[in-house]
Amino acid sequence: MPFKKNNNQNLTDFGFRKVLAADKDSLVKEVFDSVASKYDIMNDIMSIGIHRIWKNSLINMLTPNKYMKLVDVGGGTGDIGSRFLEQGGMNVTVVDINAKMLHIGKMKSTTNKTFDQINWVNASAEKLPLPPSYADAYTIAFCIRNVTNIETVLTEAKRVLKPGGRFLCLEFSQVENQLLKKFYDAYSFSLIPWLGDVIASDKKSYKYLAESIRQFPNQQNFAKIIQASGLDLVTYRNLSGGIATIHSAWKI
Repeated sequence: MPFKKNNNQNLTDFGFRKVLAADKDSLVKEVFDSVASKYDIMNDIMSIGIHRIWKNSLINMLTPNKYMKLVDVGGGTGDIGSRFLEQGGMNVTVVDINAKMLHIGKMKSTTNKTFDQINWVNASAEKLPLPPSYADAYTIAFCIRNVTNIETVLTEAKRVLKPGGRFLCLEFSQVENQLLKKFYDAYSFSLIPWLGDVIASDKKSYKYLAESIRQFPNQQNFAKIIQASGLDLVTYRNLSGGIATIHSAWKI
């Protein structure tokens, strides 16, 4: 489904609701403030651990090395950043608009020293406090569907990438098999909010997260949006039948 935005009324999607674009950041912050303490465990339970395989696939596509400088946007608790370092990367900055999510990530350093090597930055994906041509790679995982303006985020990604730098986006997408889609829809709108209520005491936030997936552009439309941002060589790879997708592009 194409990304919906009504410029005349300055409205945007927040799940299935229409809200003022100026209010979306604060609404998204509320969601992730609420779920931060249970975010990692909920990811494991909701996906039966499959999100770990998806994230490993992203890192495998990136092939980190000690000379690569990564910016991971919407990186929250550091899942991508820590994987990057464990696979040979040496320099990673995790950017997230939500301070509570970053705090959870920092706390992981008590049990995993890899997290001590991450540079944590509290900032918006739409306005990165980084210089032009800063990074060799830019990753964004399960974040871009929550931003107010996708185009602005992509423009920032291009700005901070060096020429020859790579953009990788891991995001929930559109299931192509109709039988799987029927099962996935039932799971998303019934079981996930129930799990959110039982485990995180927050049914409302997980209902929003399920809705936000359905409002996000499908694979082909999102690829067109990336191309329009000025990034090149845009491709995508479906994971688990399109439940998630990795979009790849380059700054030429």
